[in-house]
Amino acid sequence: MIKDTNKDLSKNSEIDFLYSFIKKHDSFCLWKASGENIDHKEFSENVLNFTGYSDKELLDLPDGFCSLIVADDITRIKKLYNKLLNNPAEENYSAVYRINDRDQNIVWLKEEIRVQKNIDGETEAYHGFIQNISEYKKLESLLRNENENLIQLNKSKDRFISILSHDLRAPFTSILGFTEILMNEPDLTQNEKNEYLNYIHESSQTQLQLINYLLDWSRLQTGRMKIESERLHAQSIVYNCIASLTGIAIRKNIDIKANVPDNIFIMADEKLITQVITNLLSNAIKFSPENRSVEICAEVFNDDKIEFIIKDHGIGIPDNSKEKLFKVERKFSTEGTKGEKGTGLGLSLVKEIVEKHTGDIWFYSEVDNGSEFHFTVPSSQNIILLIDDDQEEKLYLEKIISENFPEYKLIFTDNGYEAITIISEKIPSLIVTKHDIPFMDGIQLLKSIRKEEKGFKIPVIAIVTDILEETKNLYQEYEISAFLQKPFDIDKIKEKLQSALK
Repeated sequence: MIKDTNKDLSKNSEIDFLYSFIKKHDSFCLWKASGENIDHKEFSENVLNFTGYSDKELLDLPDGFCSLIVADDITRIKKLYNKLLNNPAEENYSAVYRINDRDQNIVWLKEEIRVQKNIDGETEAYHGFIQNISEYKKLESLLRNENENLIQLNKSKDRFISILSHDLRAPFTSILGFTEILMNEPDLTQNEKNEYLNYIHESSQTQLQLINYLLDWSRLQTGRMKIESERLHAQSIVYNCIASLTGIAIRKNIDIKANVPDNIFIMADEKLITQVITNLLSNAIKFSPENRSVEICAEVFNDDKIEFIIKDHGIGIPDNSKEKLFKVERKFSTEGTKGEKGTGLGLSLVKEIVEKHTGDIWFYSEVDNGSEFHFTVPSSQNIILLIDDDQEEKLYLEKIISENFPEYKLIFTDNGYEAITIISEKIPSLIVTKHDIPFMDGIQLLKSIRKEEKGFKIPVIAIVTDILEETKNLYQEYEISAFLQKPFDIDKIKEKLQSALK
């Protein structure tokens, strides 16, 4: 039942204002009659939006509006109602509680009660004004969680600084000690001098790596190091990482086996993703006994991600140490199988880099049975770029490519300059270009492409009619993949595209 509350309460300016406010804002009111009990008698129109019940439906509930109040809150609320009734001096009352709406969703409410009195100071009525504060409660919870996270981060930072200050300081005592011996002991043998110098050199390298890892980690944390992703040939990146580790692998007679398909491309920052792969491979070598093997492979994880797996057959990771990995505040380091030192920060940096690339990292390990590290990075979509200003020819080739190579996205342009722009942004898996295209011919385009390539060569197929031997030689000078001779032979088109995309 809806009542004209403004008319009934015209003598009370504060209540009159509050009812006017309720009509304009997302809240609803309850009119509580005078008497020994505070009963919710009337509601504003907004009650349906808040509770899912009309005013009539609420009044028909066994305990009226109170039937909606969450069981954990109802006893407290009724006690407060009774307190208000039994204390004539009390004029205002405020409470926060929860109700279950018609769909059994929790709704947070804040109720303000105003006591209306006559000129003799006697209570005439109680007026409740209720506001939905669910959004405020959500924000409050988020802020509480954020504050707790910040407290934990601050504790982690303190632990990290404590560990780091020890690790940065400790080696210098020995380094300075050996330096003083070398400076002040003229009777040292050459073998002793070499031993002390080797220790100083190794300790200095470890400290420099620790500082570099720390600086990189800090830059990533603070956003000062930007992720500059580009389309990268996964196989070339992996081979470059293996080449940089050949020396340490040879010293332990470790065989590094790579299985990375030539057609896998990723979107990543070349410097940072190289750091990830190198670090994980280096660890695999470090914790492998001599005369073992280390494997790295890459494969499609899903439509958006490529998965890399680095596996060794080494000493493995004990269960009580697994939770320490990747946590910078719990810096974890152990010696390799030949006493190799580590900084304890490498895996923390690896995790940070992978996550900055929107990837995930995880591992499996068993003592004496080796470790297997997995991480994902965004894949770069396979694209075929078709450059042709002949509309009929373009439609014909589009049909053949779409039907026979559905896993490739087809991009079109009709001139060389626009093609170069596209290639700089989205390095395609294959370029099919007409020889006579506007602004530059196929040879000039191919020359520009080869000049800018990084780590791998994009396959290029040229569409020609009658090609001179001299023109053919120029194409071959820039490593053309194949020629498509017009008039077209559909089987030849499929064969040459298939060959170029291998």
